[in-house]
Amino acid sequence: MTRRALPALALGLTLTVAPLATVTAGGATAASSPSRSVAERAHPTAPAEVVALRDVDPTIVHEMRYTTNHNFVGERIDAYRAPLCLLTRPAAEALSRAQDVLRPRGLTLKVYDCYRPQSAVDHFVRWAEDLEDEQMKSEFYPRVEKDRLFADGYIAARSGHSRASTVDLTIQPLDARPGPTPHSPHPAGSCFGPVEDRVPDASLDMGTAFDCFDLLSNTANPEVTGAARVNRDLLVDVLAAQGFANYEAEWWHFTHRPELFPTTFFDFPVSRASLTSR
Repeated sequence: MTRRALPALALGLTLTVAPLATVTAGGATAASSPSRSVAERAHPTAPAEVVALRDVDPTIVHEMRYTTNHNFVGERIDAYRAPLCLLTRPAAEALSRAQDVLRPRGLTLKVYDCYRPQSAVDHFVRWAEDLEDEQMKSEFYPRVEKDRLFADGYIAARSGHSRASTVDLTIQPLDARPGPTPHSPHPAGSCFGPVEDRVPDASLDMGTAFDCFDLLSNTANPEVTGAARVNRDLLVDVLAAQGFANYEAEWWHFTHRPELFPTTFFDFPVSRASLTSR
């Protein structure tokens, strides 16, 4: 979801995003050089500080939802060209340290989303404006009317993920055997129902599924008890020890601090080419 974008907008910053330019904290625009090749101009690239998580720690499980149609939109999201987790190197290395804590306990981190291009956020906005498209409502937002998604903060024009230090993730057993990625729309129970009624995910029960547009997704919601509460606390504690701050409205959402690019919203695609064509 793009709900996490609201705090950035509240700063009162005037920020724009373009495929070949970014706006920095000082307001200066770093535009593409006329001498760049046509290929480079056609494929914006990531800064050198952004890396693929698999290159830092190949043991962390990837289930990159926005490269599939199993997400709240119900289709592959724009600019997700490969199932990669791209992050700033400090964030990726911090996740690896958290993984080192979990693996001796028979557990592993699993990432759902990492860097998110502005083009993908724009896709979310277009979907939210189409009030007739509710094919995924029963699974991802059964208790929220679609015309409330902007007002309630679930969708916004900017996302902290576009700054490349934010990750959506969970914990699952090392020996978990995930089933095939479900196709959408999926007839299974809603994202906040009993874990046995949700779409199979192979992860620890966190009280709701990932990307559940519901108050139960609030990390400290007192209605989340038992094993789900223990699991949420474990995720928060392990990541906090490595410099990650949780977004209080989403148990799965964490930002590594300090951010390398706190006011820059990137728009290079999620692909290997974004890293190699420098």
